[in-house]
Amino acid sequence: MATPSKKTSTPSPQPSKRALPRDPSSEVPSKRKNSAPQLPLLQSSGPFVEGSIVRISMENFLTYDICEVSPGPHLNMIVGANGTGKSSIVCAICLGLAGKPAFMGRADKVGFFVKRGCSRGMVEIELFRASGNLVITREIDVAKNQSFWFINKKSTTQKIVEEKVAALNIQVGNLCQFLPQDKVGEFAKLSKIELLEATEKSIGPPEMHKYHCELKNLREKEKQLETSCKEKTEYLQKMVQRNERYKQDVERFYERKRHLDLIEMLEAKRPWVEYENVRQEYEEVKLVRDRVKEEVRKLKEGQIPVTCRIEEMENERHNLEARIKEKATDIKEASQKCKQKQDVIERKDKHIEELQQALIVKQNEELDRQRRIGNTRKMIEDLQNELKTTENCENLQPQIDAITNDLRRIQDEKALCEGEIIDKRRERETLEKEKKSVDDHIVRFDNLMNQKEDKLRQRFRDTYDAVLWLRNNRDKFKQRVCEPIMLTINMKDNKNAKYIENHIPSNDLRAFVFESQEDMEVFLKEVRDNKKLRVNAVIAPKSSYADKAPSRSLNELKQYGFFSYLRELFDAPDPVMSYLCCQYHIHEVPVGTEKTRERIERVIQETRLKQIYTAEEKYVVKTSFYSNKVISSNTSLKVAQFLTVTVDLEQRRHLEEQLKEIHRKLQAVDSGLIALRETSKHLEHKDNELRQKKKELLERKTKKRQLEQKISSKLGSEMFELKYMKEIWLPINMQLEKEEYFRLFSLKLMEQDTCNLEEEERKASTKIKEINVQKAKLVTELTNLIKICTSLHIQKVDLILQNTTVISEKNKLESDYMAASSQLRLTEQHFIELDENRQRLLQKCKELMKRARQVCNLGAEQTLPQEYQTQVPTIPNGHNSSLPMVFQDLPNTLDEIDALLTEERSRASCFTGLNPTIVQEYTKREEEIEQLTEELKGKKVELDQYRENISQVKERWLNPLKELVEKINEKFSNFFSSMQCAGEVDLHTENEEDYDKYGIRIRVKFRSSTQLHELTPHHQSGGERSVSTMLYLMALQELNRCPFRVVDEINQGMDPINERRVFEMVVNTACKENTSQYFFITPKLLQNLPYSEKMTVLFVYNGPHMLEPNTWNLKAFQRRRRRITFTQPS
Repeated sequence: MATPSKKTSTPSPQPSKRALPRDPSSEVPSKRKNSAPQLPLLQSSGPFVEGSIVRISMENFLTYDICEVSPGPHLNMIVGANGTGKSSIVCAICLGLAGKPAFMGRADKVGFFVKRGCSRGMVEIELFRASGNLVITREIDVAKNQSFWFINKKSTTQKIVEEKVAALNIQVGNLCQFLPQDKVGEFAKLSKIELLEATEKSIGPPEMHKYHCELKNLREKEKQLETSCKEKTEYLQKMVQRNERYKQDVERFYERKRHLDLIEMLEAKRPWVEYENVRQEYEEVKLVRDRVKEEVRKLKEGQIPVTCRIEEMENERHNLEARIKEKATDIKEASQKCKQKQDVIERKDKHIEELQQALIVKQNEELDRQRRIGNTRKMIEDLQNELKTTENCENLQPQIDAITNDLRRIQDEKALCEGEIIDKRRERETLEKEKKSVDDHIVRFDNLMNQKEDKLRQRFRDTYDAVLWLRNNRDKFKQRVCEPIMLTINMKDNKNAKYIENHIPSNDLRAFVFESQEDMEVFLKEVRDNKKLRVNAVIAPKSSYADKAPSRSLNELKQYGFFSYLRELFDAPDPVMSYLCCQYHIHEVPVGTEKTRERIERVIQETRLKQIYTAEEKYVVKTSFYSNKVISSNTSLKVAQFLTVTVDLEQRRHLEEQLKEIHRKLQAVDSGLIALRETSKHLEHKDNELRQKKKELLERKTKKRQLEQKISSKLGSEMFELKYMKEIWLPINMQLEKEEYFRLFSLKLMEQDTCNLEEEERKASTKIKEINVQKAKLVTELTNLIKICTSLHIQKVDLILQNTTVISEKNKLESDYMAASSQLRLTEQHFIELDENRQRLLQKCKELMKRARQVCNLGAEQTLPQEYQTQVPTIPNGHNSSLPMVFQDLPNTLDEIDALLTEERSRASCFTGLNPTIVQEYTKREEEIEQLTEELKGKKVELDQYRENISQVKERWLNPLKELVEKINEKFSNFFSSMQCAGEVDLHTENEEDYDKYGIRIRVKFRSSTQLHELTPHHQSGGERSVSTMLYLMALQELNRCPFRVVDEINQGMDPINERRVFEMVVNTACKENTSQYFFITPKLLQNLPYSEKMTVLFVYNGPHMLEPNTWNLKAFQRRRRRITFTQPS
């Protein structure tokens, strides 16, 4: 027998968990710093049953680094303080045997069972089998939330593991076999039906639950067959009754049918009569058409000679026009030759005139040369006289140099000033453009702001009036006051406005935001009390929440489709943003997309967010205070009304400040331009004065030299004068024109340049005589060409007259031809009309023939028989209609046929209230009655077979089940009797045939003064439910065919007396021979409890001073304990 050991521990931020080793030689090597040794097995005996757990190994699992547990074959008590890791072993058993994580009630993802901070975990379960133990290993990947399975160290799938586990009758999802800590309360909540199903799976034979399921299916099909037979029987009776009611109507229907057959015959013959009438009309029209066709032929034959004569005239006209064109070509060629001769004569005249003009020019040049020689001599005398009076000007050069330097300096200043003026003008243009751009932005902002204010004025007039009052009285407040939130919020994207308007109530959207309580009281007193305006006001928190970070990073939520928090969707002043974050937690509410809505259940379960927005819906998530269940509700988003217009007030104020700065810069630029223009004007005036002085000095300096050079040029050589003119005189005196210089260039040259006028006149006269001889010859040739051209014109006129005569005759013939053609067209039109009428009548005949054949059911190749008769159908009672009627005996005119049709229709109309569908329905129902009768027989045979099968399966299922329940009841009652209480278990059902309503009912009584009551979650106390659950499980223990059972902390709600009694029963029951393995987990035990030699007690220790596995030595511990015991005084 093992006894609990004491533990000593001190607080540590990183405690480790270990269990005592099973024997001195059993040690587990450490894999990391906080690894743990094996749990101790203090005592074990007895063989393992098939499927019992031999070993449990855990690595990085929940609270364990490394741990290995070796349970015994009978009762295994796992003892340890709360939080040490007892239930972690239960979780390892469940997950290691392919159980669902959600069944543990702790987490729904397997990755959550891996120790925090580790990326992988492992659970390994070794199960006893006579043929060789089965080792199942489950490795858990936290990142992928995925498991990898191994059987005997070989990779496999979860499905194969589940099949192996099920083959050993291990059911970790059955509360009768596996009862974890968080599921203890749910056992009492099991319905009677669920308890029966769990009991069948747990202790019943393998085929018992199968028979039960088969019975439920057979019973369901039996009910369906009974319902089907009942419905078909009722339907068959109704159909028989309905046919009896309509039998007389069917007979009247066939009486009416005889009259309708005669009507049908008359209507069949009427198209033939119509066809014959139209055919006769067609023959008459055809004869008239043939006569008109003959007239058309004769008219066409009479037009043939006229057509031939017109063609001959047309050919003659074409020949004459061709000859006229030839003559016109000859005339054109002769005219061109005349024109060429005239051009040559004109050129000769011009040459004579040029010779005469050249002679006149030479005569004028000689007169001009004589005049220039006289002028030059006079000029030389004047220059010599002026040279004598000219003063000495050699001392003027220093003054000229000084003025030149001043001019250069002024020019530099002017260039600099002009550059500054250009820069100022460009700067002013840039500022004007900026001013216009800012003005446009402000106008757009004003328009948008007016739209928002108009919406506010239309919906909330009092709030709008309060805004106007605030703008005029801002000086009354000490701290910042923000206008209504709907005016100050600026959406970054208008399509997101719906989220803000659905999240913030309308009352707060039109509320003013204050930073000071005193300012808010002043505002409300003035606006509410004095002006009687209904407005809302709120105060921003003292410490700003505007920049408060969300509890979860947006990157973590992007996998669910979230793209932003509400706070990031808009801009607002700091007080407004701080108030909204504090009051409505806009920094914690994410906004998602359609992807979020598609995964909303997963989002709610995994993120635990309180409020969520998807593309078109808002979700509010709450956790129940009592059941801790997650409750969500969703509403559709309303369309945004106020925040669709975006106005950034901060940006508008920035633009106004920017506009003021631009005005200031413009004023500075204008002032600079005025100053620069004055400076430029002053420099220009000074420059003009200096240039004038320089000009005067230069003129004085160069005057003497000019005079000397002029005299030299008039008297000296030509080359010297040219050199002087190029290098000295021209650059100095730019005012003198070049023409005047060349006119006075050289007197000697002009005297040498003489001309012989008489010789020139003789040469010109000789040339003129030669040209006149050539001109006379050309005139003679021109006269001959003119005569030829005149003859050609006369021939052309004669041809034109002949062509006119031919055209006149042709026009007369064409006029006669047109008159005959008109008559032909009228006749042809008449023919066409007659032919169209013939075609129409022919088409009508065909249609009437086709309709008549269709009425008589004749094919396209069949001829109308001599006698056409119709057979009247035979009614079901065997009576026939009257004798057949002969088609030829019917009237042959339309009037007679119409009269007889009217009479027969009147007779047929007397049979009112008859529906043709009645006969069809009557016949159809007769067929259905026969068919239903056969089907009903088959259904009854099938139903009898199902009932026989149910009887057989019921006998195989119910009798063993009753025996099993009786055994459970016997043990359950004995357990309760030993506790001076009463309890019983019975098989309960309301209807013996409703196999899906069978269940196990547990009734208990803990006090002698009360009656037996059914075990429910509400009637008994928690301790009573725990005792009842435990005893029921103990009653199953000896009957159980499952290899092991797990019960976790079921004794927590028991009082000490019941706990002691239950513990004693557990020990006595679980430690018997040939019983399945039993795991009993508890954090504490009462003193002086009875123990069995077959029990195995496993202690779970936890503390910062636990030894590492490689330093733990059980033998040394036992020797030290004996020495302490021996040295103590008796």
